[in-house]
Parts: sequence; C-alpha cells; structure tokens
Amino acid sequence: MIEIDVKKNLQTANGPMCLSLKMNLEKDSLYAVFGKSGAGKTTLLRMLAGLTSPDEGLIRVNGLPWFDSSRKINLKIKHRNIGYVFQDYALFPNMTVLQNIEYSLDKSNRALSKEIIEVFNLEKLVHRKPDMLSGGQRQRVALARALVRKPHILLLDEPLSALDNEMRNRLQDEILHAHREFHVTTLLVSHDIPEVFKLSDWVYVLEGGGISKQGKPYDVFTKHKISGKFQFVGEILKIEKDDVVHIVTLMIGNSLVKVIADEDEARSFRIGETVIVSSKAFNPILSKL
Repeated sequence: MIEIDVKKNLQTANGPMCLSLKMNLEKDSLYAVFGKSGAGKTTLLRMLAGLTSPDEGLIRVNGLPWFDSSRKINLKIKHRNIGYVFQDYALFPNMTVLQNIEYSLDKSNRALSKEIIEVFNLEKLVHRKPDMLSGGQRQRVALARALVRKPHILLLDEPLSALDNEMRNRLQDEILHAHREFHVTTLLVSHDIPEVFKLSDWVYVLEGGGISKQGKPYDVFTKHKISGKFQFVGEILKIEKDDVVHIVTLMIGNSLVKVIADEDEARSFRIGETVIVSSKAFNPILSKL
C-alpha cells in the first residue's frame, strides 16, 4: 500500500498553484495520472522519488514513512526503492546497454539483469552504447534499468510520447508484460487516452491543483454507460460519405477499422478525435470520450 497525502506550492504558466493530492495505491496495480501540461503530474512522480520535497504532508510505502513533514522525515533518494523512466530516457551515454542496466546493481542480482534483458529482447544490443540505438531501443533499455532493482514503485513519466504509433503500441505491450511479470506497483504519467485505457487499472485526472476525477478509465472518460460485447478506443482518421451512410475510419492499435455512421453521427465527430467503439445489438457504435 502506498499512501500519499501531500501539498506543494508550484509556479505554473498560469501563475501560482497549490498542488494538493491524496491517493492510496494498492500493491501490484497500474495507475495512470492524466491531465494538461502544468497540472502537477511530473511533480507527483518527483515527490515520490525524492527529487522534489512536498511542502507538507505524508508519503508512506508499505507502512514506512518516506516523507512526513510533522516528524521531519524525508528519506534520501538512495533509500527509496523506486524505478524511474524519464521521457528523455536519461541513459549514460558513455556506457553500454549492459552497463546501463547493471549500474549500481550488486553482483548477487546479475542473474536478474539477464532475465530482464531477455524480457525486453535486448540480447543483441548489450554491447552497444545509447547513440547506436533507436528511440524505441533506448526506451526499452531505460525500462529494463528501472526494473532490474526490483523496485517497490515503477514511475513512468510519459515514457512513450516521442515514439511513433507502431513502436508505442509495441512498447505498451512490453510494459504490460513486465508489469505482470515483476509484480511492481506502477504509476504512469500520460496525456494519451488510448494509452491510459490500454495500460491502467485506475486513472487519476489532475486539474486545478487537485484530483478532479478518479476511477476506472472507462468510467472516467465516458459520459454514458454503454453495455456491449467489445469496447475499443481509437482515433478518427477519415470520415467519408458512401451513398446514404458515412464511413468512419479509425486507428485502433496498429489496425485500421471502418465503422458505419448515419449523417447526424458523422456531423458530431471530427478527424483526430478519440472515440470508443462498442457493440449494441451486435452493431458497432461510436461514442465520444
């Protein structure tokens, strides 16, 4: 169990803001933090990691206080068992893939590094340095390095935002696989709704210095309850008229899907919009998120 009840005064592009957050994270679950730029998402991760100190409050992990302003406790970074994946990877440029992964790892855990290298399919890259890797490969190395120490918490700060759709979907699958394989409580910062739907068990929406919504992604992002045999989230690529109906072309994962819509429905959607595709009486329907 991770208990967070903190306050932090921030200077944002819109002026001063008091970030006030209260969260309880269950072990082994994957949580997403969603919100606009400047909402405090990265600050939350930095406070958990010990890179930024709250102004007041409490952070407690498995009963151990990492931060407690009333008792003047602020655990040093090296004593917080966290894995942190930054948006820009933050790999050591002068080290090989293997050296990056095993950095600060004691010899007794070298067997785990071999297992993680296999999980992320890095066997052929272990002797390369970061400048010889693609963006997707560098991100896989960063994920492997974060997991190799068996952290209590894995912090992911928009780790896939710089990647193309195909690589992003592939790494989303690897994140899910690693999360389940290593049973680590994960906190993911993301501005991508389909990514939040795919990866998270629970999402917190930050707005105006606090948590405006929280719950399962479907409950948080959909305005109406829809029952159905299937539900997918996709982005509208094209809307075109075909006789008396309209054909809406969607990107769902790596696949293109076409859904029939009537004229009123077609008018309500726009290209680039994220929608949910679900079933009703065996017919697919589109709903705005």
